[in-house]
Amino acid sequence: MEKRVGVGFLALGLLLTIVPMAVAVRLFDFEEARRYLLANDLGITPPMGWNSWNHFNCKIDEKVIKQTADALVATGLAKLGYEYVNIDDCWAEINRDENRTLVAKKSTFPSGLKALAGYVHSKGLKLGIYSDAGYFTCSKTMPGSLGHEEKDAKTFASWGIDYLKYDNCYNDGSRPTERYPIMTRALMKARRPIFFSLCEWGDMHPALWGSKVGNSWRTTNDIADTWDSMISRADMNEVYAQFARPGGWNDPDMLEVGNGGMTKDEYIVHFSIWAISKAPLLIGCDVRNATKETLEIISNKEVIAVNQDTLGVQAKKVRSEGDQEIWAGPLSGYRVALLLVNRGPWRYSVTANWDDIGLPSGTVVEARDLWEHKTLKKRFVGNLTATMDSHACKMYILKPIS
Repeated sequence: MEKRVGVGFLALGLLLTIVPMAVAVRLFDFEEARRYLLANDLGITPPMGWNSWNHFNCKIDEKVIKQTADALVATGLAKLGYEYVNIDDCWAEINRDENRTLVAKKSTFPSGLKALAGYVHSKGLKLGIYSDAGYFTCSKTMPGSLGHEEKDAKTFASWGIDYLKYDNCYNDGSRPTERYPIMTRALMKARRPIFFSLCEWGDMHPALWGSKVGNSWRTTNDIADTWDSMISRADMNEVYAQFARPGGWNDPDMLEVGNGGMTKDEYIVHFSIWAISKAPLLIGCDVRNATKETLEIISNKEVIAVNQDTLGVQAKKVRSEGDQEIWAGPLSGYRVALLLVNRGPWRYSVTANWDDIGLPSGTVVEARDLWEHKTLKKRFVGNLTATMDSHACKMYILKPIS
């Protein structure tokens, strides 16, 4: 098997290559302001919630948002931590009002965003919104926030917004490292804790500078509801594992579980990788009509607990051989999260050795199977082997007992 090494040196080289000294100075000068953002306790664990884009695209309205909030509560997802109800693109009129303020689209959000936030808050949830560090958003159906950052941040705060996804379309050609900090400063001036999600598609390796600017940063282009798209985003995101920490997370895009393009096993792999990678868990399906199978996947308390573990260390792909992979990362309480993945077309066995996953070779561990919801009777020393079907996985928590 091939052991993965050298990511830190690669990332450092990229940082020195892509971030000019002037920009680097601006970012480091920004550290004092950044402390205020972290003092609001935003993103101490990866955010959980729902986003409208993957399933609805632009076909959204306040009825869908209210019903989604209701569904998160009714299904028990809210109690599991899915607290953000995030509106993506296409919510605003194409023109600002006479005061240059963004205006909710009257045909789809007639009550306005402040009233909608009030409804979502009344359910014990939080409302997220979308804008862009350009002149238009990616749909080109509404204005972006470029040149209006302070105005828009104050508007979002006045409406009671709790989360901002900030895209990168139709910009002026300047670097994201110049445009995104402007909105960060504007959000802090607005004096409302708003989770700031950078969505510049991994263009300039935001994992290398995003922690000084936002609470999460996209490391990839948009995901699609296919195995190849999902697994490739996992690969691209994993390269930056060392940069994730409480308050700032790598984001390989939103979940596709439940949208119908993958098998149950593939969706389980998808959810497992996102969880162990400490990625934001943002549901992307129509939760109002989610199937029992979908709810079983996204409601797995044990897998969610790995994602939300307070240690906040993103797992890495520690060994791989062809289509067989071993992902592992430390958890609080001296435990280890272990994910074995079979990306190939045939049933296959994979062995994880202790020296690859950070355990002393003679350690005896108890293994908890997170998808079978059972603790294995056998105790393991030195390694653990599992056999998996094609495009399937096994996920464990290993607890040293001697």
